[in-house]
Amino acid sequence: MLLTAADIMTTRVRTVRPDASVAEIARLLSDNGISAVPVCDDQGHILGMLSEGDLLQPVGKENPTKRAWWLNLLAEGSEVAPSFLDCISAENQLARHLMVTPAITASADATVPELAELLVHHRIKRLPILRDGELIGIVSRADLVRALARTPDTIAEAL
Repeated sequence: MLLTAADIMTTRVRTVRPDASVAEIARLLSDNGISAVPVCDDQGHILGMLSEGDLLQPVGKENPTKRAWWLNLLAEGSEVAPSFLDCISAENQLARHLMVTPAITASADATVPELAELLVHHRIKRLPILRDGELIGIVSRADLVRALARTPDTIAEAL
């Protein structure tokens, strides 16, 4: 019998809303010892995924002492308003601006080899698991490794 996503997934999935701030998301990741979260709308539909790497991208893009050419163009020779710079700074970014879309997902009955193929093909580290469009769990690479450790023969037969 092949293991499925339902057999190995983590069922207590933390999510964030599209209007969650970088600070809120970072705190959620840190407090729960996780490295990514699905971004979901009010009805619980998954909109995208947001990882630690996605949070760090705005910070690493540009040295804060340099201004982008388009900021200089907007300022037209005058100083850019500090409130405008605050508005576009990394810590004021929202989940909707940083999330990766579309989220690659799998169904609860997807087999371990199918899950592995999705992770490798899309070069991602985790898959939200859906049943009838509803988020019911998440499978990470670590979950797959644990599954391999538990039942290597069963999984090898499927490959």
